[in-house]
Amino acid sequence: MLIMTDVKEKHHVNAGEVEIDSGAGSIEFVYQKPLGFWGKINNFLLLDSATEGVYSNHDLDPVPADEQHWNMKDYALFWISDNLSVSGFRNAASVMQVGLSWKLSLLCIALANIVQGAVVTINGIVGAKYHIPFSIQSRASYGYYLSYLMILMRCIVGIFWYGVQCYTGAECVQSMLYALWPSFRNVKNRLPESANITTQLMTAYVIYFLTCLPFHYVGVHRVKWLFMLKSITTPICAFAIMGWMVHQVGVGQTSIFTTGNTISGSKLAWTFVSSLNSNIGSGTTLMVNAPDYSRYANKRSSTYITALAVPFTATVITVIGVIVAAGSKILYGQILWDPLEVIDRWTSSGGRAAAFFCALSFYFSQVGLNIAANSLAAANDLNCIFPRYINIRRGQFIAAILGSWALTPWNILTSASGFLNFMGGYSIWLGPLLGILLSDYYLVHSRKYDIPELYNFHGRYRYYKGVNWRAFLAFFIGWVPLLPGFIPVIQGGSVTSNGIAHLYEVGYFYGTLSAMLSYYVLCKFFPQSETYIEQGVWATESVFPDGIMSEEFEIEAGAAMGNFGKG
Repeated sequence: MLIMTDVKEKHHVNAGEVEIDSGAGSIEFVYQKPLGFWGKINNFLLLDSATEGVYSNHDLDPVPADEQHWNMKDYALFWISDNLSVSGFRNAASVMQVGLSWKLSLLCIALANIVQGAVVTINGIVGAKYHIPFSIQSRASYGYYLSYLMILMRCIVGIFWYGVQCYTGAECVQSMLYALWPSFRNVKNRLPESANITTQLMTAYVIYFLTCLPFHYVGVHRVKWLFMLKSITTPICAFAIMGWMVHQVGVGQTSIFTTGNTISGSKLAWTFVSSLNSNIGSGTTLMVNAPDYSRYANKRSSTYITALAVPFTATVITVIGVIVAAGSKILYGQILWDPLEVIDRWTSSGGRAAAFFCALSFYFSQVGLNIAANSLAAANDLNCIFPRYINIRRGQFIAAILGSWALTPWNILTSASGFLNFMGGYSIWLGPLLGILLSDYYLVHSRKYDIPELYNFHGRYRYYKGVNWRAFLAFFIGWVPLLPGFIPVIQGGSVTSNGIAHLYEVGYFYGTLSAMLSYYVLCKFFPQSETYIEQGVWATESVFPDGIMSEEFEIEAGAAMGNFGKG
């Protein structure tokens, strides 16, 4: 193809692959080869929303003013729908199964979610203020290229958790099938025992996977109706299951409330601490990717409800879960830490109708939970790594396929102790990652970022060849000492040294706080002066240098542009 440059007007003639241009100025003829097969594939996969001149796209750019429409009510519904789920039942009952009484289990989960709610709110402020996702936020502390390692790490965890929650969603579908067609219980299992999944559950797994894909297509900021639906139906079902259980076992002297601790002394104390650490660790993904959903806030204060909504809703579902689990031990002779196993025992005609409604409600709960906590996080990460080809919608589909089929979540949820080990284990990496993010934003840079520069690979946050060695060192300080305790526990063994074991049992606190403090000290003694600015700089409609505003114009710009820059 012949192309003439430096002209004002262009006329195209496809025949013969010749382009004829006319206009003033010099003329240069350039031969361009026609696109081959792979070139056409590349053009087909390229996003139309890719931002020209910047390695970004619409979903990775700061959220524009007309899309900042999440208010306090939306965030309250978001967290109600996130916590009121099957997983809420399971966490509490799992703690009971390792030896704690219902009172200590309740206290453990409540404290864990108070910490989670506070940290999610604190880390989410950067998203509500600058309207950027975690993947962009991480560049300020880690540097452009080291941030990709952190993003990939968080992405893997999000995909992993997606598979776990997909397994739970399949259980919901299986319960619906049991209620609709009782004969489905008699379907012959053709899978080996070593597969850790039956033919019935695999069938339900496929159905769940296929039916949740349309929700990923819609996008998280347009499925607020799903969170509202969950916040209405799930509490009704949860209280109904609890009421039925209390009615069956009673509230007298031999009731569910007489179940006490099965361990004592120092073992009880360390079991409580370990369970607290594990349950806090289970929310580390949400803490890290808090800006991914706080960035849609219409004003900064809209996200503050998170600090109350998370512990309140988690405590409510924990109370219900503890009562149901403890009651099941009396009614069935074993702790059923899955409410779906309870409703599967409702086999009368009226019981099956109730079971179907409960399972359907939990199904929607799992879909919303998986979007909010896992697929959105992984999609934002993939979006950052491949911004020319992957947006949030495509990223959610990729996360769904990898999480559902590349992993085997049915092997993760084989026992309560294994589940707790899994929840707490990965926080040894995400805890330090989070600590550095908080330290950088609040302590090192005093909540002042230059947003356009975060999109400039040669800008002020490049550090040394794209790597901030201070963050790298602080990150290692946060997780390396925990490794001797992590490896044997995950492998099913035991730690020989009490000191190593106890350090691992407080791994989230150690990893987060040690990384936070060490990063601050390193930056104090070895500052990267060009990253310190007098005022924060926003991006208005894009990340281009000609569309920025400084902090002193925030109020003025907010008035001119609606809600943009408020808070």
